Amino acid sequence: MIDQPVRPLGALEEKVMSVLWAVGPLTVRDVCGHFKKKRAPAYTTVMTTLDRLFKKRLLTRRKDGLAFIYEPALTRDDYRRRILAQTISGLITERADVGPVFAAFVDAAAGIDAANLARLDALIAKHRKDGK
Repeated sequence: MIDQPVRPLGALEEKVMSVLWAVGPLTVRDVCGHFKKKRAPAYTTVMTTLDRLFKKRLLTRRKDGLAFIYEPALTRDDYRRRILAQTISGLITERADVGPVFAAFVDAAAGIDAANLARLDALIAKHRKDGK
């Protein structure tokens, strides 16, 4: 798991990570092959983006001949969870009224799917049961 804070991805970073999350370990050339020809970024742009994601510790890489094979260091769900946890923890402080933050989160979850309220209830119940 990543020890440092995770920052939101830029547009190209998101596209590259989506390819790797969907397909698995790939070389730069393989990642490039997953873009549509007309809108494909240059090979060097993809290579730079992969290197930047590696330096941010979002990817691991290993040498295979002359090429690196890149692989996500965390799942898409883990990435999303970390981004959300960082965002929420930045909004919640001991002195702040957390009601509006919780209300906005519940509204957003319920707005996507009413079943999310049941999921939230189950998570809260589990945390109470586990003593977390």
